[in-house]
Amino acid sequence: MNDHDDTEDVDKNTPGIASEPLRVAIGDRYLTYALSTIMHRALPDARDGLKPVHRRILYAMRRLRLSSTGGFLKSAKISGDTMGDFHPHGDTAIYDAMARLAQDFAVRYPLVDGQGNFGNIDGDNPAASRYTEARMTAAAEALLVGLDENAVDFRDNYDGRLQEPVVLPAAYPNLLANGAAGIAVGMATNIPPHNMDELIAACLHLIKSPNARDETLLDHVPGPDFPTGGIIVEPRESILETYRTGRGAFRLRARWEQEDLGKGQWQIIVTEIPYQVQKGKLIEKLAELIQTKRVPILADVRDESADDIRIVLEPKSRNVDPETLMATLYRVSELEVRFSLNMNVLIDGVTPKVCSLREVLQAFLDHRRDVLLRRSKHRVEQIDRRLEVLEGFIIAYLNLDRVIDIIRYDDAPKEALMFEPWGEPAARAKDESDYRSPLPSKREHSLTEVQAEAILNMRLRALRRLEEMALLKERDALMEERAGLDDLLQTDELQWKTIADELREVRKQFGKATDLGRRRTSFAEAVEIAEVPLEAMIEREPITVVCSKMGWVRALSGHQPLDKELKFKDGDGPAFLFHAETTDKLVVWGSDGRAFTVQASNLPGGRGMGEPLRLMIDLPNETDIVDILIHTPGRKLLLASSAGDGFVVPEDELIASKRAGKQVLNVKPGVSALRPVVAEGDHVACVGDNRKMLVFPLADLPEMPRGKGVRLQKFKDGGLSDVTVLTFADGLKWPDGGGRTRHETDLTEWLGQRAQAGRMAPRGFPRDNRFA
Repeated sequence: MNDHDDTEDVDKNTPGIASEPLRVAIGDRYLTYALSTIMHRALPDARDGLKPVHRRILYAMRRLRLSSTGGFLKSAKISGDTMGDFHPHGDTAIYDAMARLAQDFAVRYPLVDGQGNFGNIDGDNPAASRYTEARMTAAAEALLVGLDENAVDFRDNYDGRLQEPVVLPAAYPNLLANGAAGIAVGMATNIPPHNMDELIAACLHLIKSPNARDETLLDHVPGPDFPTGGIIVEPRESILETYRTGRGAFRLRARWEQEDLGKGQWQIIVTEIPYQVQKGKLIEKLAELIQTKRVPILADVRDESADDIRIVLEPKSRNVDPETLMATLYRVSELEVRFSLNMNVLIDGVTPKVCSLREVLQAFLDHRRDVLLRRSKHRVEQIDRRLEVLEGFIIAYLNLDRVIDIIRYDDAPKEALMFEPWGEPAARAKDESDYRSPLPSKREHSLTEVQAEAILNMRLRALRRLEEMALLKERDALMEERAGLDDLLQTDELQWKTIADELREVRKQFGKATDLGRRRTSFAEAVEIAEVPLEAMIEREPITVVCSKMGWVRALSGHQPLDKELKFKDGDGPAFLFHAETTDKLVVWGSDGRAFTVQASNLPGGRGMGEPLRLMIDLPNETDIVDILIHTPGRKLLLASSAGDGFVVPEDELIASKRAGKQVLNVKPGVSALRPVVAEGDHVACVGDNRKMLVFPLADLPEMPRGKGVRLQKFKDGGLSDVTVLTFADGLKWPDGGGRTRHETDLTEWLGQRAQAGRMAPRGFPRDNRFA
C-alpha cells in the first residue's frame, strides 16, 4: 500500500502530468470529438452547402487551375494535393468524396467533371484514382467566384503553411440544390436535392418579401428535384409541414410506361428509378420476388438499360391490370421509397440547427450580402490605390519636363519627386476642374511614395499624349464606379437589388431553359389501390396435391386420378392425396394443435419427389402432420385431442401469417390433436380407445378461437380415438372394410350428454375405431 501511495505522489508531482477523474477526462475528450465530427466532418454549412472535405477539394482544384474549359488532371494528383495541403485524412476518403461530386446520378448539379469510370447507377465503384481524370464544372466555379476579392475569411491550414477559405462565396444555394447527408455524434442530416431555378425564384421572392410565408415559398419550390427523376406522390400538405419544420419525408416512385407488343400483349418499361436506389440490387430484389412467388402476377424482369434506364417487367397474364401490378411492386420493392428530410445544418458555420426551408434560404441570402459587401469594399480599396497612382501620373504628365529633369540629374529622384512643390498646374484640362483626390490626407500638389514609385517604374513609351488621355478616361471611369460602390455600401435597397441581379445571371446559366436545369422529378397524386388478395393475383389452375408419409409434398398439374401409381422415396408412401386449385390455401394441421398455412401455388411441381414440407413451414421434427385441408372461408370445424377435449372453431382462425404457424388447440405433452372435422350437422359422435361411443348435441360444444376446449367423453382408461359430426335423423354410416357401407339409423341407444362414458359401439363397427 505504501509503495502504491508513493507512486501516486510521484505521478502528481511529475512535471507535465495532470491528474483528473476518469469521468471528467472521458467526458471532455468525447465532447471534443463530438464537436469535431459535427463541425468538421458530418454537417454541411448552410451558406455554401459544403462539408470541409468538399470545400477543400474544390479549393485545391482551383489552385491547380482546373477550370471547366481547361484540361483534365489525374484524380490521384487532385486527391493527393487536397490531402497534403488541406485535408490530412485518407486519400481514399477524399477520392470517394470527389467521385461522388462527379456522379450525375448522385448529385443534381455535379461539381466535378470526371473523365473515366466514376461508377454507375448499378452500384459499381469508381475506378482507382490513377485511372481517372477530373476538372471543375461551371457549377463549381460559380461557388468560387469572389475568392480573390476578399469575399470570405481565410484561416491557416492544418500545419500553418497555407491559407484555406472558411466558407466559399457560393453564387447559388448549393445546400438545397445538391442536398447533403451525414451522420455526426448524436445528430444527423439528410437533405434532398432541389431545382436551382426554383430555389432562385424563392430567393428572389424572399428578397422582395422578407416576411414571406412558407405556403408562398412552396409555390416556388414545390418539392425536391432528384437527379434520377421519378415521381413524388407526397401530398402538398405533408410537403408544406416538412419544409416548415425541417423534418419529414417524401414518397418517391419510379416512372414507368406501358409498352404495347401487339395481339393484346404488353409489358411495363421502368424508365426512371428512385434516388439512391442501386439498379442492380433493385433487379435482384424483383427477381427474388418472382422466384419466391410473392408477386405471382409478375412473370419476368429484364435489364435492357444502356445509357438510359430500361427495366422490362413482364406480367404473368395479359389480363392483369398494369396499375395493380405496379401498386403491388411499390409495396414490396424499392420501386417506391420514402426519402427522409432532416435539415440539420451549421447555420452560421458553428451552430447546428434544424432549419426550415425559409431559414436555410435566408441564411444563404445573408451570406450573399456579406460577400457583396466584402467584395465591394475590396473593390473600393483597389480603386483608391489605382486613383492614387493615376493622380501621380497626371501630375507627372502636366510637369513632364521637370519630372524628366529630376530623374536624369537628381541623386535621389524618389525623394525629390515626393518633396518637390509642384504647384498648381496651369495646363489642367477643363474637364479636370472638378477632380478631387480620394485621399484627403495627401499634401496638395505633392506626390506620395506610391505615386513616386509608380512614376519611376513607368516605361518611356508610356509618355505619349495618347496614354495621358487614356489615363484621364480611366480615372473618370473609376471615379464613377467608386461613387456607385459608395452608394451600394450605404443603401440596403441597392444591395438587395444587386444580389437579385446576380441571382438572375446564375439563373440564366443553370435555369430551366438549360438541359441541366430543367426539372426531372414530377408530381402526381398517389392513387391508392387496395391490396389485392394473393388469390386474385394467381392464375386459377387445377392441381393434385400429394404429400408422403415422410412429409415430401408436390403438386401435379391437373386433377389426376386419386388411385394413380406415384413414385416415392424408398420406405416412403402416400399419406395425403387430393384435388385442389392453385388459388387455394392449404391448412396443415399438426399433432401439437398448431395450424400452418401454405399457398397451393407455392408448392413444388410434380416432377421428381417434391420438397420436404418442413422447409416451407417451421414444423418441428417431433410434430406429425395429422391432416391437410383446403381452406374454406366461413366454415366451422370441430377440433379434438386424444385426451377427449374439444371445441368448435371458425376455420378462418386457423389461417397463419407466419411460417411458425398458429397455436389453436392447446395440448399437453403426450396428447396429440386429432384430425379436424367439418362441423356440419346437429350432433357429435365420439368413440374411445375402449370402443365406447357417445352421441350428444353439437350445440353443447362452445365456439372458441383457440384453447383447450371442454370434455367430450369420459374414459376410465385410454383416450379419444375419433370424432365426427352428423345429422341425428340420418343416422351414422361407416365402411365395413369389404367395400360396403354399414348404416345405423337409430342412434337413440348412444344418445346422451356431453362428458358421459357412452355405450359399446354398434355391431360391425371398424376395429380401428375410426368413423371413416
